[in-house]
Amino acid sequence: MDTISKTEAKRLSPGLLAFYGDSVYEILVRRYVVSFGDKPSGKLHEESIKLARAGFQAEAYDTILPMLDEDEADILRRGRNSTGLTAPKSSNQTEYHKATAVEALFGYLSLTGNEARLEELFGAVIAGKR
Repeated sequence: MDTISKTEAKRLSPGLLAFYGDSVYEILVRRYVVSFGDKPSGKLHEESIKLARAGFQAEAYDTILPMLDEDEADILRRGRNSTGLTAPKSSNQTEYHKATAVEALFGYLSLTGNEARLEELFGAVIAGKR
């Protein structure tokens, strides 16, 4: 996929960035989980769910926030403040808004081709869980 400029990415809605970023985040989680070796798919799924749930992503929000530059922090804020979000039963509104913010940021970074920054932030998220 071709990348887009930061200016173009900033014009996209936070919802669109989060929609795309959800898949980006999921790929990073799955790659991390399988890096520990071959396991039954049920076990892999359980481990992935723990890292992809809104509560964990809300913790990730707090972990990465101090690391962000001005543009990234703006995308995170826009994602957190997006409207029309209904939290699932497994989460509360605050967690869900923070999770959406993280997904929006990951979508933005991926769409702009900033894979190194994605890896850096995801590494900090995973390091924060230990």
